[in-house]
Amino acid sequence: MKIINLGIVAHVDAGKTTLTEQLLFQSGATRSAGSVDQGTARTDFMQVERERGISVRASAAALDWNGVRLNLIDTPGHVDFAAEVERSLRILDGAVLVISSVEGLQPQTELLWEALAQTATPCILFLNKADRAGSASGPLLEQLRKRLGRPLLLFTELSGEESRACTVRARSLSEPDFFTEAAELAAGEDDAFLERYLSGAEIPPQELSGLLGELISKGRILPVLTGSAAQGVGVRELLDLAAAYLTPAKNRTDDQLSALVYKITHDKTMGRIAHVRLFGGAIRSRDGVTLQPSGEPGKVTQVRRYSGGRYTDIGEVRAGDVAALCGLSAARIYDVIGLSENLADVRLSAPLFRVQAIPAAPEELYPLSGALAELSAEDPQLDVQFDPDAREIDVSVTGKIQLEVLAALIQERYGLSAAFSTPTVIYKETPAGPGNGFDAYTMPKPCWAVVSLDIEPLPRGAGFQYSSRVPNDKLFYRYQNHIEIAVKRALKQGLFNWEVVDLRVTLADGEHHTVHTHPMDFFLATPIAFMKGLQNCGSTLLEPMQLSRIIVPEEYSGRVIGDLVEMRGSYDAPVIQDGSFSVEALLPVSASMDYGIRLAAQTSGRGLISTRFAGYQACPPDLGQPARRHGVNPLDRDRWILTMRSAMQG
Repeated sequence: MKIINLGIVAHVDAGKTTLTEQLLFQSGATRSAGSVDQGTARTDFMQVERERGISVRASAAALDWNGVRLNLIDTPGHVDFAAEVERSLRILDGAVLVISSVEGLQPQTELLWEALAQTATPCILFLNKADRAGSASGPLLEQLRKRLGRPLLLFTELSGEESRACTVRARSLSEPDFFTEAAELAAGEDDAFLERYLSGAEIPPQELSGLLGELISKGRILPVLTGSAAQGVGVRELLDLAAAYLTPAKNRTDDQLSALVYKITHDKTMGRIAHVRLFGGAIRSRDGVTLQPSGEPGKVTQVRRYSGGRYTDIGEVRAGDVAALCGLSAARIYDVIGLSENLADVRLSAPLFRVQAIPAAPEELYPLSGALAELSAEDPQLDVQFDPDAREIDVSVTGKIQLEVLAALIQERYGLSAAFSTPTVIYKETPAGPGNGFDAYTMPKPCWAVVSLDIEPLPRGAGFQYSSRVPNDKLFYRYQNHIEIAVKRALKQGLFNWEVVDLRVTLADGEHHTVHTHPMDFFLATPIAFMKGLQNCGSTLLEPMQLSRIIVPEEYSGRVIGDLVEMRGSYDAPVIQDGSFSVEALLPVSASMDYGIRLAAQTSGRGLISTRFAGYQACPPDLGQPARRHGVNPLDRDRWILTMRSAMQG
């Protein structure tokens, strides 16, 4: 059976989960369609999801249609939970991008499209809410043609738009008009077909259908459907199209085992559950596996197929499928089992704020720390840091909604009440220029580790690069591996105690001693050398930015422009049309974090703002603030050595 892992992605409130419920119902996988408003959606099974009516975690459900199994991956739409979408994109064979034909193309929709294009994920566009007043699928289709930069092919014909009685009709290649439209689009994407088409040769509909399937699966043509998930309109047409035209393009061609952990959950009985996509081979209950890159061994005690919060024990999972593996207590997100796959990475979000988690009672500090550590395994971006000496727990979050959901999850799952401090912006830092860091840790014996690091800045968004130009006979490669690991750890806290990004570190020189070197010596010396190097380079503080689209009645335009200037924003030429003023602006998060509330108050609720994360930029020298350092600063060399030696001996 052909298996397609199909993601359902959308801007929040576009109708993504409602569509998922209808897909399950109309395929016969469920007896009735669940409701988001009534809290009965199968893929929103967590209590906090049902209470709030939003998806918080990606959830899987399977259905069969026309001899094809579709594993639906329903992902969160709210930007605070975009990391769940990031992780899901790595395992998809295709995606349905749900767009509201009432609200139109929104910033998060564009961000999702860019991510799908970047990961070469085939995409179907579903223009939803055709039954709603204000639905304008025609103008939206034209806007999509201009903004997405791909040929669009409309597979349905809509009647009765803006009415609950709206209907759609599937267009067929047996119809001359649709055949001509599809053939011309295909000819523009395939030279061999273009020659045949221009020659006037007879082209059977089956041949054109096969070519369309290839082009859709390669992302060269975007199929579009219209409908209403709430009314169940256009759902069967979507099932037909996905089953007929999408192909499982990400599987290996051999039988070698290859699996990726894309999600972690916890079960009260079985503990940590590793959700995997298999690209090759098979995994069965009682199989022994090795998790990479940690090298941790594990034994699979059960193989499950989940449908929302329910599961069945399937015993085995094979290439192309997704499943949940029990028994792998050391599994982490993005761990690999077997051979790794060259999958495109994409970032849809980043934690912008840091908060302190405060227990309801002092004796709950350690239970709260443990609960947050477990939740951090499910969402690594939380980056939970516990300082037992200061009795403080720090957590990274994307926004206010995530913080509220986090408090509800802690109460629901662990029975703990937690408060959170006022959020502070997460800055980062980067070397201001090139420099070198050196340290020779040779006393007190027995020890010997000499490290010289060249450090240089890279462009914004380039990340971290590491290399070595030291031969093995000068410094054993096993010690060089220790240095690389220690450098990556040292990046967590720079001169301002923020994460250091966008830099290249080169091991320029170093040496060990055949008698005196302890295996841990380079873990002690490397952070000292790195921090000295950063001190020599100087460190530039970076602040997070967001791209905001603001729409207000024209009479508020002057106030908005004044606000943008006050917030240190940069903006393109505004657009004034039909009494409406709209502008896109790049704003520092620190200056604009409450602007949505202020704008609503200023415009009596008539102003609209939507935002998306837009990376980091250098912060003006007189702004920004250092973070509190966790642990001993390696620049306090004597204390660092004493602390590290005590830890090594302990």
